[in-house]
Amino acid sequence: QVHLQESGGGSVQAGGSLRLSCRISGWTSSTFCMGWFRQTPGKERELVAVLTWGDNKDYAESVKGRFTISRDNVDNTLYLEMSSLKPEDTAEYYCATRPTIGLCYASQITNFNYWGQGTRITVSS
Repeated sequence: QVHLQESGGGSVQAGGSLRLSCRISGWTSSTFCMGWFRQTPGKERELVAVLTWGDNKDYAESVKGRFTISRDNVDNTLYLEMSSLKPEDTAEYYCATRPTIGLCYASQITNFNYWGQGTRITVSS
């Protein structure tokens, strides 16, 4: 049973920083995409950062230069470091994972089959 558990959400002022964590258990595939999505009411879910099992990383244009995705292989945790946060970054953030053959890109939002429960980030101006 694959389980993803996010933590680290909260409220921050514009310009501030936060780090999200996603503890992953039960995942056995050696080739995968792991990513961070966000969603706000009335908007399509956006894949903001994704990494491939070989550590290739890709980002949505909206967060490039501000967000960094990383993975700790020892404790099976996915991270999202967010800096220079803007009010438009306010959203529910989800980690997700899927198997893959090739590289993972932020434009490829389908077929993620395991999801965390989400963690809320609110950025105030």
